[in-house]
Amino acid sequence: MMMALGQFVFSLSTLAYQELQRRTSWKHRSTPRVGGRDARQYTGQGDDAITMTGWFAPDQGIGKLSSLTELRSMGDDGDAFALVDGAGNVYGAFVIEGLDEGQSLHQKDGTPRRVEFTLSLMRVDDGLVKTKTEPAKDEAK
Repeated sequence: MMMALGQFVFSLSTLAYQELQRRTSWKHRSTPRVGGRDARQYTGQGDDAITMTGWFAPDQGIGKLSSLTELRSMGDDGDAFALVDGAGNVYGAFVIEGLDEGQSLHQKDGTPRRVEFTLSLMRVDDGLVKTKTEPAKDEAK
């Protein structure tokens, strides 16, 4: 297992990413000052975004087209999912913001031999994570 987003497992047999990029930001508000640099005040954590890119070849047994369908379904639900890597490091709760797909080298029936993808995730408050057995905290009220 490379990583898991909720119950979806990234691996060679499902969907393996070749590159993972993470951008974390922090908020600093500014106030203009006469004759000097703006004053800045730290106001908290900003966005934490992860982008995974890769390709798979279903006819070679590397990845499955149904994996993209499953991720789209998760995105349609709008839920946040725990993101955990294969070493057990917990990244936090993430929502799916976007999934791009590119197909090439099509067979006679239109099935692609190569599929490229980009998955965009955004971190949300950890209290919004849903598990299969309990609703998210904001829905429990």
